[in-house]
Amino acid sequence: MKTVIINLFYLKRAKINSLGLVPIYHRITINGKRLDRSTGKYINPINWSSEFGKMRGSSEEARSINSHLEYLTQQTVESEKKLFKKDIAITYSSFKDNILNKEEPKRTLIPIFEDRNNRIKELVGKEYAAGTLERYTTSLKHTVEFMQWKYGTSDIELNKIDHAFIMDYEFYLRSVRNCANNTAVKYIKNFSKIIKICIANDWIDKNPFANYKSKIRELERTYLSEEEIQNLIEKKFTTPRLELVCDLFLFSCFTGLAYIDVKNLTKENITFGIDGDQWIFTHRQKTEAASKIPILPVTAMIIEKYSKQKECIIQNKLLPILSNQKMNAYLKEIATLCEINKELTFHMARHTFATTVTLTNGVPIESVSKMLGHKNLRTTQHYAKVVDRKVSEDMNLLKQKLADKAIKKSS
Repeated sequence: MKTVIINLFYLKRAKINSLGLVPIYHRITINGKRLDRSTGKYINPINWSSEFGKMRGSSEEARSINSHLEYLTQQTVESEKKLFKKDIAITYSSFKDNILNKEEPKRTLIPIFEDRNNRIKELVGKEYAAGTLERYTTSLKHTVEFMQWKYGTSDIELNKIDHAFIMDYEFYLRSVRNCANNTAVKYIKNFSKIIKICIANDWIDKNPFANYKSKIRELERTYLSEEEIQNLIEKKFTTPRLELVCDLFLFSCFTGLAYIDVKNLTKENITFGIDGDQWIFTHRQKTEAASKIPILPVTAMIIEKYSKQKECIIQNKLLPILSNQKMNAYLKEIATLCEINKELTFHMARHTFATTVTLTNGVPIESVSKMLGHKNLRTTQHYAKVVDRKVSEDMNLLKQKLADKAIKKSS
């Protein structure tokens, strides 16, 4: 239904003052409902034109008062436009609040951030990983601590978040928190998602990230060589927990699965592939992308080794996996025992699969990308660059050997 708004100016003669002057009132009718308010102007009633709803004559007083009445009329037009622009239904109540400048409660950042985190918490295991909640919880903590450091407060009104706020926040992360570039960028990225929620709900008019630019720096991905993998395969551990962790690490080296995806595997994930051999069929928790991986001999040996383990049978798990923290702690011990001068982490196994196990052995990058569950081939190409460097290093060694042979012949 179209909103009908009518403006009328009249004298409220019952409120005549001691000087014989009468106040001019402004009546706004919104779909039949009246809103009366004083204009703040008083005149001698004989100078008022009820027919035209304004003061008669062309005196300076008449021009001033009539100009003010025109301004009030225009104000109602602007209020109507404002409500329409915000997609707010124009009712008597909404129009009254707007015309009388009754502001909406001022929204602040932290309740919105907390609400976002609570929603993620409710959807952990369904749409989000536990790690996502942990990252957003840490992001909220850093945001509060930044505001306390910069402004001496633990919250801020949304309309006060501007480009300077973003730049100061980034500076705080890099300096006070001593975050590396990629870590700082990720925290800022998490914060930008909260701002996007505010923009989508029309809680802020201007995007403070409009002129902000940041870039993740590509890091060197560490992986194991064939010799280092063989050292792990051949190593005999006297401690059962180290033997288990080594087996799980090797399992990831030959499947490319991340820690959480190994943890989620059940026997139902093992089935026959297109070639009639056994494959692992799963979905990456991080991206929900499908991952289909043929089972290599080392992988099959590890699966068989733990197939009758009591914990696996009771919990319907393919492998008895420890927490990621414990795994990484024990991998440091394993690196020392195997004389591997690299900081072993469980995720390094995924890098090893992509480089040493597959790409270096001539597996096409498209096949590697599918097995890793990458949604974008560009993500896999980072590993291809690593392999290219390895090829370059190997060729340089070859050049040196050929040069040495040439010298021997000439002598």
